[in-house]
Amino acid sequence: MSVAKIIEVNASSKTSMEDAVKAGLKKTAETVKNIQGAWVNEIKVVTDANGAVQEWRVNLKITFIVD
Repeated sequence: MSVAKIIEVNASSKTSMEDAVKAGLKKTAETVKNIQGAWVNEIKVVTDANGAVQEWRVNLKITFIVD
């Protein structure tokens, strides 16, 4: 029998939403083992005064198996 746990992580990138997701997973993997997947729960952008995207922000729910 396996037990899974879900943690919530916020990450950002100036490049893209995909890069923000990858950065969040990579940083989380430094301290959390057995990551099984993630849900992108929320996407936000920071814009300049002209509406151009300056930064992508994501909220991730990351699932991992507890040892």
